[in-house]
This record gives sequence, structure tokens and C-alpha cells, in this order.
Amino acid sequence: MSTALFLLSLDMPISLEYPNIHEAVVAYLEQLNSENYSIYKRTAEAVYSIECTCNFLSDIGKEGEKNLLELVELADQALRSFSYHQHFPLIKEIISICSKIWKSAQASPLLQGESQKVLLHMLSHPLPRVKAETYHCCLEITKECLGVHNVTKPVSSLCNGIHFLLHPKVLYEISVFGIQEPESEQVNTAAKAILLYLLQGRLMMTALTWNKFIESLCPVIPILQGYADTEDPLGNCILLLSKASSDTEEMLPCTTRLKSMLRLLLVKKPSVRSLALKLLAFHLTSEEGADTKRPLIDARVLSRVTDLFIGKKPIELRLDDRRELVIKLETVEKVYEIFTSDDVDLVLRKSAAEQLAVIMQDIKMHAVVKKLCLIDKIIEYLNECVSQDGKVVECLVQPCLTLLRKVLCGDPVMRVSLSQQSSLLTVLFRVSLIFHEDCSVVTEVGALFCLLLFDEVSRMDMWSVNPSNKPSLPSVFSLPVSVFRRYHLPVHVIGHHAVSPYSIVLPLSADCLALKPVSDMLRIAWNLSWYHGSDNLLKQMNSETKTQEILDALKLSTEDILTLKITHMASGLQDCLHSIVQAATHREVRAAVTRMSFYLLNDRLSLKGCPGPCGVTLKSLAWHTALNRFLQVLPACTEDEKLLIDIIHFLNKLIKEQRKNSSLELLNWILELLLRHSANPLLDLLVLTESQAREETDDIRTAVRQQLQKELIALFDTLLLNFMEVTDRKCSELLYVFQTQLALKLLQCLKVTDAPHFYGLPSLERTLRGMANLTAFPGWSSHSPLTKPLDICVKYLSGLLEVITSFYVERGGNAMSFMGKGVTKSTILCLLHLSHEMMAQAGSLEWMSLWFLPLGSHSEEHIPTQQGLAWLIPLWVDRDPEVRFTSLGLGSALTTLETGCVALANSCQNISGGLWGTVVNILLDQSECSMVRREAAFILQNLLVIPMPTEIIKDYTWQGPCVHDEDSGLSLIGKPALQALLYHCHFYEHLNQMVKHCYLGRCMFDLNFSAFDRNSESNDLNGLDDSFKFWRAPSRTSQDRDPSSLSTSETTVAPSLGSTEFQPLVQSTTLLPEASHDQFVAQGHQESTSPRPPHDSSLSAPLPKLCVFVTPSLLSAMCSLLDNLLTIAPRDTAKAFRQAHLIELLCSIADATLIQTCVQELRALLPSSPPAEHTQAQVSFLLEYLSSLSRLLQSCLLVEPDLVIQDELVKPLITNIIGILTICTKDVLDKELISAFYHTWTHLFNLLAMLLRKAGAITLPFVTVALAKHWTAAIDMFCTCAGLSATCPALYTASLQFLSVLLTEEAKGHLQAKSKTHLCCSPTVASLLDDSQENQKSLEQLSDVILQCYEGKSSKDILKRVAANALMSLLAVSRRAQKHALKANLIDNCMEQMKHINAQLNLDSLRPGKAALKKKEDGVIKELSIAMQLLRNCLYQNEECKEAALEAHLVPVLHSLWPWILMDDSLMQISLQLLCVYTANFPNGCSSLCWSSCGQHPVQATHRGAVSNSLMLCILKLASQMPLENTTVQQMVFMLLSNLALSHDCKGVIQKSNFLQNFLSLALPKGGNKHLSNLTILWLKLLLNISSGEDGQQMILRLDGCLDLLTEMSKYKHKSSPLLPLLIFHNVCFSPANKPKILANEKVITVLAACLESENQNAQRIGAAALWALIYNYQKAKTALKSPSVKRRVDEAYSLAKKTFPNSEANPLNAYYLKCLENLVQLLNSS
Repeated sequence: MSTALFLLSLDMPISLEYPNIHEAVVAYLEQLNSENYSIYKRTAEAVYSIECTCNFLSDIGKEGEKNLLELVELADQALRSFSYHQHFPLIKEIISICSKIWKSAQASPLLQGESQKVLLHMLSHPLPRVKAETYHCCLEITKECLGVHNVTKPVSSLCNGIHFLLHPKVLYEISVFGIQEPESEQVNTAAKAILLYLLQGRLMMTALTWNKFIESLCPVIPILQGYADTEDPLGNCILLLSKASSDTEEMLPCTTRLKSMLRLLLVKKPSVRSLALKLLAFHLTSEEGADTKRPLIDARVLSRVTDLFIGKKPIELRLDDRRELVIKLETVEKVYEIFTSDDVDLVLRKSAAEQLAVIMQDIKMHAVVKKLCLIDKIIEYLNECVSQDGKVVECLVQPCLTLLRKVLCGDPVMRVSLSQQSSLLTVLFRVSLIFHEDCSVVTEVGALFCLLLFDEVSRMDMWSVNPSNKPSLPSVFSLPVSVFRRYHLPVHVIGHHAVSPYSIVLPLSADCLALKPVSDMLRIAWNLSWYHGSDNLLKQMNSETKTQEILDALKLSTEDILTLKITHMASGLQDCLHSIVQAATHREVRAAVTRMSFYLLNDRLSLKGCPGPCGVTLKSLAWHTALNRFLQVLPACTEDEKLLIDIIHFLNKLIKEQRKNSSLELLNWILELLLRHSANPLLDLLVLTESQAREETDDIRTAVRQQLQKELIALFDTLLLNFMEVTDRKCSELLYVFQTQLALKLLQCLKVTDAPHFYGLPSLERTLRGMANLTAFPGWSSHSPLTKPLDICVKYLSGLLEVITSFYVERGGNAMSFMGKGVTKSTILCLLHLSHEMMAQAGSLEWMSLWFLPLGSHSEEHIPTQQGLAWLIPLWVDRDPEVRFTSLGLGSALTTLETGCVALANSCQNISGGLWGTVVNILLDQSECSMVRREAAFILQNLLVIPMPTEIIKDYTWQGPCVHDEDSGLSLIGKPALQALLYHCHFYEHLNQMVKHCYLGRCMFDLNFSAFDRNSESNDLNGLDDSFKFWRAPSRTSQDRDPSSLSTSETTVAPSLGSTEFQPLVQSTTLLPEASHDQFVAQGHQESTSPRPPHDSSLSAPLPKLCVFVTPSLLSAMCSLLDNLLTIAPRDTAKAFRQAHLIELLCSIADATLIQTCVQELRALLPSSPPAEHTQAQVSFLLEYLSSLSRLLQSCLLVEPDLVIQDELVKPLITNIIGILTICTKDVLDKELISAFYHTWTHLFNLLAMLLRKAGAITLPFVTVALAKHWTAAIDMFCTCAGLSATCPALYTASLQFLSVLLTEEAKGHLQAKSKTHLCCSPTVASLLDDSQENQKSLEQLSDVILQCYEGKSSKDILKRVAANALMSLLAVSRRAQKHALKANLIDNCMEQMKHINAQLNLDSLRPGKAALKKKEDGVIKELSIAMQLLRNCLYQNEECKEAALEAHLVPVLHSLWPWILMDDSLMQISLQLLCVYTANFPNGCSSLCWSSCGQHPVQATHRGAVSNSLMLCILKLASQMPLENTTVQQMVFMLLSNLALSHDCKGVIQKSNFLQNFLSLALPKGGNKHLSNLTILWLKLLLNISSGEDGQQMILRLDGCLDLLTEMSKYKHKSSPLLPLLIFHNVCFSPANKPKILANEKVITVLAACLESENQNAQRIGAAALWALIYNYQKAKTALKSPSVKRRVDEAYSLAKKTFPNSEANPLNAYYLKCLENLVQLLNSS
């Protein structure tokens, strides 16, 4: 296994053609064999490098501007495969690119850095030949740029070509590794030549280039000086760098030159050291102040120091790094003070220095002395030592040098700093000369020279390929290995760079390259990359042009070429088609077709969800033409038939592979081929001709012909399935015709002339399976030009009933039949599909009788036959669950018609329990599978639809169930019998157990179940017919009906979609025994062949102890059944619900989390996820259950709300509903699943809306809390639903209605909560919409969608009203929504709409013979009403919107519409509401009603009367003439006037119109009535608002008798406003101008004084405040009110109030009352 995977992973053609398979193979290989996987990974890296190599060479050869950065990246990758392809021209191209990049001054640093990295990798390449070629190319470029032949050429135009070499890293690589290359003399020679050219090329370089070279050379000089030699050209050039002659004095900086001279003292060659001493002597003698320094430089001194630093005992440069400090910091500081103190004796200072040297061995102590400036003090001592008087401090030199060495060894930064101080270097050299006989001092100086002179090459980070931006940590001092080789060092240090830091690691070793699979992969990879793909490579192979010469190892072998041709899909298929065209025999064609089939098989194995390469390639090839000739003629011989079998088999496979992405061209071609007007061989081959029938004696030919028919039917089945998703019109039309033609052909196949038991069973089964797949499509019979659809259906019915009769009914079912069970299964499934087709095609025709068969055997001719459906009943107890399921489905389909119910009931008369008992028994049989029980529930549901009587009625066709008690002789029919039957069967107890054991998973298997071993037929679980793998609901785009609501007649069995629904099995290994075939044969009636159920005792259905699981689909059907039961017998059913706790149990199954999890799996399918079809089926069943449950709950809310309205039930239910509604289905691709979601959402929205309507106070908090948790998702969901008005109007309506109801109920609750002292702390929808800034975008999104729904529909569209209601509710509660509507020009649009309606009404009124105004239902009036309601809600408490309405001339538009508004009370009410909202707290709006608008709008028709010149006058006129019976409009108009009365302009109009005179004509209550009328109260409220200003108070006082009338009215009471007259008096008393008139009216004073003795505290406060206002600053009032009666009342009220309200501060009103009384007492007691 491991070896096979390894070979597959290295198969290059396979990896290219089937990348998914390749990835899987590599993943398995990684787990199985890590060693082989490592080889694969390294080989893949080499392959990538090869691809980069070829791409680089290809890009280099292209003309035009090139992407240099991309080329450099390709070049870097290409270096890793040189060991295989050895294509050395590549090196020259790469070097040329690098030279070109550095030649340009505009090149980016990134590009230069990347190209330099490539150059360094090449200079240090592991392969010697690559390295040698690289150095050779660099040398050639150097020669070309700096050669002598360039003397006559401009310097600047040439020397730039060597800039790529002028970098420290490049020179470092050449100096350290190129010159010393041990394996290649070519590299060695080229490296020396390059350096020699550079060092001698100053005259050929520009000053800029030379300076760049010297700058780059300085860090490398420590390496180069190791090669200094007086006898070697390169060595001489290196020595020249250190000389200071007039020619070279400017070659190096002074400090650098001094360091180079000192460094030469460490070189191994004595001649070089002698030269260095001469150079140093010259430097020392020419030094400033040389005369004052020791020693004097002469020949004698120099002769002794030639080998000065060539020591025998090198120093170890190593420091300690202890974890803990041994010496205290204070001690170190004290020692340092001794060392630096001039007052301390030299001996002590020397001892202190020695102690410090010991202490400095610990690197942690360095930080202390750095702060104390130790370095400066040491340098001071050294300078003092070399002075003329320096002998005094000579004792301190040795410890000082040791101290300095240790500090520099641990401090790289200080090392860099001191290495640039030439004075220090000179001092150190002088010290070494002074102490040339003291080995310890000389060695210390030599060690310091190592630290300072080789500092540049000691820092490894400086030479790394990718230097880090972060500062490196202090590291141990180390030097390149080449320094050890070329110098005598007086120290022991660690060496680095034994190999180049720029060297790369090749992915493949020589051993790996020797492996044949590896070499094969690399060879094919090179050729594919060289020719840029398989297509070009194969073209090159087929052409005769000469290919480029390459290594033999890179040439493809014959085996490689064949592998590539076969594996490459396009080439292989082209070869197959060529073979078919050129074939001379059947065998060649069959072989080619078989190869094409293998390519399709490879597609299936390629682990792709999308079409494989074969299907894609075939679309581009003319294979139709190649195969067409074999499909247009009838086969003449067996070989022709075999060939046709292979071709049809191939077509079948091809169509299956392209199912998800069907090719319209392919499908149209096949359909046109099948529907040719001339001979139609493929369809004709389904039916044998007479000559073919005579040839049936030949067994071989018979077998071939049967195989051909099998392949044809399989092809037709695949075609039908493939067309389910086709939307092309032409293709669909061809399909419809093909369906009917195929139906007629299959019908011919079904016809037989011999006895039925001579049928060829395999052939019959195939035919019936084809018929089942065909009849599953609606309308399959309706596209024949010659035969009517119903006639085709009748012929089908006749043939299918003949099969059922012959092979099942007459032979006692399949227990005694010697036919395959597939025949029965397919036949009954065809009948089920046929029932749907006949319902659709029959129309009003009676067709149920066509399904009747005679009862009894044909041999019993003396017994009269009875027509009926008794043949269907034995199928209900067949041993195959799919037969039971389908036959019951057929029963439920037939019972959707009343005639079917009656016929089926009559057919069960001889069965004990009848139809009702039989179906109930199946439904409650817990050993039965859920899908069978589900269909039984549908039958019961359909039976309940027909009204049934409560007592026996003669000649009534439908009596319902009938129950007879043998003991009492009592018989019940109809509803009483139904209740008795349910009670007797423990129906609700069974249902309780079913709900408790509902299984929500996808499938539940236990392979140890004994159920599988009961008989051989039940073992084949996977052999279930494809037609039963899904039981799907039909498309609901045309009508909003649920499959469970109307039983199976509303469902279709879709053909196989690749997934099977297995019903959950019993968990226990012991199952109830299945009913045998003769279970329903009644005892004592063996002579009758009619099937009978058992005795009534079996119908009691005792609850078994066995725990059986059921599916959500069964519970969906049960919910629909319960819904019908609740309709028939509301009280009894509701009582049963309560006793069995059914509603609670059913709601507990609803689980949003499970559906969310499944949807997430569908949105992001992983390899470990179950098949998508299984998950889709699970979600569909759960959604179907939720739909049924929601309808049941709605019925419960209508019948008995208490069943649902329970806190412990409602809260989790609403949480789950909102969770399901907010599931994101954006990435769900299955259309049917999306349709199921929409259908379920519709019912859930309706349920939520009904919950809010029925119990808003209880359910509203739960709904808002749930929405708040998913607010963003909820807004997205509302927007999605609102956008489905065209495709799913039911969901659109339900969602917007729910939103409207939600907002309305919340607004009601808010108004009710205003009177309460505490408010609910739960979030509200209004707060979610307006309070949070985060939700602003979501609100705008929602508002936009609803506005688009409203404005984008015509006024006649009923959906516009739905959007309008939602928009009204949203505007009423959300200020942000109002603001957004204003931005969206809603106000302007509504105004324009109202103007348009006005113009339309005016035009209509001028047309003769047409009424001026229609009824309320008239569309124009409705449109006007909606526009005004939208305006009303948009203006509500929003001043900005009111300003916009003012600018849009709202009042003039309403004024122009006023005559039409007067004709419709509802319109009048809405317009008054609009004006009330508009004028509330908006003075400008109130004033606008007083403006004249006659000039702006035309005068209306004369028959309606002239329009007043302002809307204000119209409203006053309306209020004056309003009849008493229209209280609503009357109340609204006075509310509007109350608003207007607060405006100064409106008060003026009211005063001029004498409208207030109408108040004086009001009648007071008579007789024993003590309450004021509603009209009087409205007037009082108006007067109260008028009295709020002084001008209004004057208007009231000018009314003669007004004060007396108000006084009289104050004696009467009113429920809502008992104190209105007192408040008017209170307001009037505050104006100084009004006080005389008030004092003059004793009745008013008496009323106000009497208020102090009232039992109503509000009346007391009003009276006290009015009297205080009256007496304040008015002396006459003091005198008048000092009467004993008034003063007594005031004093008594004051004393009582002080007792009653001792802590008046707690209540502001009480405090105000006391203040009024206190001031009254003071004023009345004052003189």
C-alpha cells in the first residue's frame, strides 16, 4: 500500500490531470510512510524549481519590458534543481540580470537585495560546476568592464556593470571562500582574477565606482590581508592598500590604513611582517608629538620586534557568566575608587587593578565599571605610560591591559568604538614595543589587537543573507576559519563560517536522484515545464520539427510519451474519437467507447463535486458526430446490438456525470435524436417486432436484446432525472414531448398476448421501474398530438390493474407469487403517480370508478361481482414496508375526493372495524415503520374533511365511522362513533408515547437487529428502489399548501437523488412480529376470499411496553390530523390535549439549534460531513414538522387559547421560533430546501402574529427579548422576506403582518404603561431601532426594503397594502424610521400622490353618467387613505417631518380634497387624525390652516358647494354642523380644534367666526341625570385650551352668560374630566384684566370657595390656586374675599391641610396646595 501510494505521488501526469486524487494520495502517504513522504516533498520542491527554471528562461527570451523582481524570484528557485537538469546557460542569464539591476541607479533596494541574494547563492552553490561557472561569468563581466581594451571608451558607460560585485557580502564570499576553494582550481583562479582586476582597475573606474569599491572593501580587508605577499601579484596589490606613498595615500582612510599595517604584524610570512614594521615606523615617526613619546624608533628597536606577536602561549578569550553575584557592587565600586585615586600608592592601585581584572571575569560585573568610566581611566594610564615620564606607572600596564581586554571581549559596541581610535592603536603598539621583553604584556596587546583589528569580520550578523533589524545580543567573540589559516593569532577564539553562510541545501541527494520514480518525475516535469504544459508537449511530439538539444537524461522515453498521451484527458479522448471514426470493425469502436467510459470513471474517482475533466473536454470535442451514425439506424445483427449497448451505456454514464451541471447541447442533441420524425430506433427498440419475437429462440441474441432494453430504459430514466433542473425553454418543450412518447412506448411494452404467468419478470420489472420514474413527473401524459391525456391515463390504469390483479390479488399477495417483489413495488408506485396525474387531467369528469375491480375469482362466475377498491387493502399489509407505504399513499391520494372515501369505505365493509378501524390500527401499530403510519394518518385526515353526521341519516352517502357494542347492542355513527373509537384505541395515550420517542437524527442503525434475519427478503436494505429514497413536497411557488395538510395527494415521490431515507428502527433486539399475509382473514369466514381485519378486540391497541422511535415526518402528519380533529370536535379534542399534555410535548420537539447545526454543515461541507442529501432531508423533515405544529397551535389559539398561553410553554417556543426564523440560508444552494424554509417561516410568522393578537401582554416581552438576541439576523431576515413579494407572496405577507402586529402591540403596551409607576426593563423593538448607533444601518436597510415594496407596486396590488401597514407601524414607533423616510422623500411622494388623486377625482366627476364617488372600496379612496395614514405616522412627534410637510403644502392639498373628504366618514376621520398629529406642538402648522388657498387650487364642482377660503373655516363649519350620531368624527374635530386653540392665528379665526356662540346653546342635563354629555366635555376641553392665553380668556369672557353656564356645568360630573370648568376659572383668574369680571360674578367666587371643602383633592388645589391668583396684587379682591364665609373656608382648609400633609415636601402637589393656602391666609389677614 505504502509503495503504491509512493509511486502514485510521484506520477506527474496523474498529479496534473487529477489534482484531487493526488492530494489525497499525498495525505495518506504522509500518514503511512514518513520517509517516502519526505522523498516526495523534496522531489516536489525540485519539480517546482524546474518549473521556475523554464519559466525564467522563457521570460528572459520574451521581448519588451520585464518584471525584474519576478525574474529574480524565479532565478532563486531555479538554483535548487541544477543537480538534475544542469542547464548551465541559465547561470549566465542570471548573472546578466544581476549586473543589469545594479547597473541602474533607479533600481529599488528590494530588487537589489533580492538579486544579491541570488548571486551569493550561486557563488556558494554546493555543485562545483555551478560555482565555477558563476565565478567564470563574473570574471568575464569584470574583464569586459575593466579590461585594457576599454581604454579608449568612456569610463562611466562601462564600469557600472561591476556594481553587483561591489558589496561587502559579495567581496566577503569571494575573499573567504572563492580564493580558498579547495575542490576547484577554476574557482580559485577566477576569484583571484576578479579581485586583482578590481584592485588594479582604479583608472578604468569612475570616482563614484572606485569609492563604492573601497567602501565595500574596507570590511573585508581583514580577510584579504591574510593573502598579502611580496611575491604574488594579488598579494602585492593587497600590500599596496597599506602603503602611504604619494600614489596611494588616498586609497584607504587613515584609521583603516593604520589597522591594516598593524594587522600585517600577525601574518604568517616574515617578509610581510618586516614590511609592516617599516610602514609602522614611518607612521610612528611622523606622528604628532613623536618626540615626547616612548620608545624612540630606530633600526635596533625594529630588529627585535619582527616576531613580536608570534607568541607560544595564546590567551583564552573566555568570560564567565555566573547566575549569582559573588561580589557585592559596593565592593567593586570601592576597589575602583582605589584604582583611580591619585592619592593612593601605586602598589595599592596595581593590586586594585588586579582585583578588578579578576572581578571582570564575570560578565555581569561589566555594567558597574562601564558606568564608572573604567575605559577612559585605562586609556589615560596607557597614554601616561608611553610618555617620557611613564616609567612610574609601568606597574599598572599589565593589569590595565587585562582589564581592557575583558571589557572589550564582552562589549561589541565598545569594541567598534575603540577600533576607530587610531591614537589608542598607536599607544598599544608603543606599549608593546616598550614591554617587548615582557611576554604577558605583549600577549595582552596582541589579544587587544585581535579584538580591535578583526572586529568587522567577527560580527556574524553582518554577513547573514537576511540580517535582523533587531540588535543582536552580546555573543562570544569569534572569527572566520580563514583568519585562523592565514594569521598567527595570540588568542584562542571560536571559529565560524567554515562553509559559506550563503550556501543553499539542495532538495535531492544523489541517492534520491538515482531512484527511478524520482528521475521519471523530474524528467517529465522538465519537459512539461520546457514546453509549458501537456498540450504544447504533445503537439511537439506529433510534429516533425527539431527539438532543442538537451541532456539524454532529460529526454522522454517511449513509455513516458505513452503515459502522457493516455493520462492527458483531451489527448486521450481525441484519440478515442479518432479511433471511432477510423474504425473498420465493431471491436475497435467498442474498445474506443470503453476507453471513453474509463475516462468518465476517472472523473467519478477524482473526488470532485464539480464536473470532471472528461465531461469538460467532451464539450469541446465533436463526439456527437462520431457516435451519431450508430444511433440513427436499427441494429442489423447481434454485433450491432452489442455496439449499441456500449454506446448507450456510455451516454448514460455521461449524462449522470453531468447531472449537476447539465449540458444543454448534449440534452438537446439526445432529445432531437429521440424525437426524429422519421424512424426512431432508440424508442422503437423498446418494443420487439414480430420478426424479433420469432428470433427469441436464440438464447444469446435474447440475452443481448434484453441487455439492450435494460440499457435503453436506464438511459431514459437518467434523462428524466437529469431534466429536473433544466430551465431552458426549448429543452423543456422537447422533454415534455419525449415524456409522452416514452409513456406510449412503455405502455406497449406492458401489453402481453399470452397468459400473465409467462411474463419475462426481469423485463416486466424494468418496464415498470421505467414507468414509475416517468409518471413521477407532473403532466407526463399531456403532450401527445393524437391521444388525450386522460385516455393515456386510463390505458395505464388498465394495464397496471391487470398486473396487480394477475400477480397479487389472485395469487394471495407476494407470499404465494413467484414474481419479484420489485414488480409489486413499481406497479403500486406507478398507480400512486397515476392518481395524481388523473386528478390533474380529469377536471370535472368522474374517474374514480375506473379504479374499481371485481371482487372474487374469475372462476367463480356464479357469484355476482362487486366493483370496489378491495384490491388495495391486502397491499396495506404486504411484508414489504415500501409496498405498504406506497399503497397507503395511494389510499390517501384517492381519499382526497369524497367519492374515493366512499368507495374505500364500501370496500372495507366486510372487514371488522371497517375502513376507520383498519387505518387506526395501522396508525397505532408500533411495530410498523413511521412512513407507513404517516400515510395512515393522512388517510384519517382526509376522512375527517368530509362532514359527518352525529346520528343515523338515511340515504346519506357519508356516515363516517360506525361502532357497535355487541353486549349492549348500541350503535354509534359519525362524530360520537369517532370519539368512541379514539377512546377505545387509547389514541391520545399512543400519541403521547409517539411524541416522547421521536428521533430527530438522520439515521439510526444497529446491524445486530434480529429484524434483519427474519426472512431473506428483508436483508436487502440497500436494494430499495430509487423512487422511495425521497418523499418530497412539491414546489410551493404556485400555492401555499403543506404536504401534510392535504395528505399524499399534495405530495409527489421524486425519483432517486442519491440518498435514502431509512426509518429509525426499534432499539431493542426483540420486535413485535410482523403481520403475516393472512392476518386480516376473519375467523369463521374462510370460504370468503375477501380480506378482513381481526376482531374488534385488536382495535383497542393496548400500549406496548416496547420503546419504539418515530420520525418527525410522522409527527407532522399527526399534527395535521389533530388539527382536523380540533375542527370537528373542538371541546373534546382540547380536553384530550390537556389531559395528555400533548401541546407541551409537541412544542418540546421544536429545536432551532439542531436545524442551525444542519444548515451550518450544508453551508460549509467538510470531507467528514455526512452527504448533503441526508442533511437536506433531515432539515426538510424538521421544517415540515414545524409547519404542521404551527398550524395546530394556531387552531388551538382560536379554539382554546389557554392550551398555548402558558409561560413555561410560550417562552421556549418563541425562543425556538425566532431562532429558526433567523437562520442564515444565504449559502444554501438546494432550491427545494429554501422553499421549505420559506414555507415554514410563513407559518411561524402567522403563529407569532396570532400569539401577539391573542395574548400580547404575555408574549410580547418574550418576542422582543428573543429578537434582541438575534437583532442583526432578524433585520436581515425581514429584508429577505420583504424582497420575496414576487416569488413567495405568502411569506412576504406573513412577515410584514407580523412586524406590523409586533410594533402595534408594543405601542399599545407603551400607552398602557404610561399610567404605571414602573416600566418593564426588557428591551423593546423601538429601543432596538432607535437607541443604538450600531443598529442604524440595519434600520435603514429595513426601511429601504419596505419603502421599495410600497412604492414599487401598483395601487391595485393587494401586497401594497401589506407593505403600507408595516410601514405605518414602523413610522409610528421609530424616530429613525421617520427620519429615513424623510430622506427617501416619502412625504413629498405622498403629497404628489394626493395631488394626483385629487386631479383624478376632479376629472372623474366631470364625466357624464358616472357617480362622483364610489363606495369605500374604491381603489382611489383606499389609496388616498393609505397616503394620509402614512403621512400621519411619519409626522407623529417629529418636528422635522412636520416642517417638510409644511413646505410640501400639506394643508392646501387637504383643503383641495376637502369636498371629497366630506363624503366619506372614514376618510374624514383619517384626515382629522392627520391634522391632529400635524398641529400638535407645531405652531407654524396650526397657522398654516388659517391661510387662504383659493388661488392655489381650483374651485370644486358647484354641486358640492363653494370651498371656504381656509381649511380652518372648513373645520369650524364641520364642528358646527356635525350630527350628534357621528361621535368619532365629532371627537376628532374637537381634538383638532383643541390643538388649534393654542395658536394665536387660529384663535383669531375662531373669534371672527362666532364659533364659540355654539357653546352657549349647549343643553344641560335634565331630570336625574347628573353627567354632562360627551359634546359638552369636548367643548369644555376646547375652552380650556383657549383659556391658556389672555386673548383666549378675553374671548371666553366676551361670551354673554359663559361664566354662568360654566358655573352650572361645574355642578355636574363626568367620568374622564370632572374638573374642566374649574380649570377654566383657574386660568381666567390669573390675568389682571379678567379679575374684575370674575369678582363681579358671585357664582364663580362661590364655586371657587366651595372647592376648598370638596372631597376631591384636585378640586381643592384648583380652588386654592385660583383664589390666590385672584387676590394677588388686587386689593378689591382682598376686600371681597374677606367675607366670613370665604375666610372661614380658607382657614379651615389651611388647618386641615397642615394636619393632613405634615411632610408635604414628599409630594409637590401637596406642597403647592399648602403654599397657596398659606399665602391666602396671609393676604386675607393683612390689612
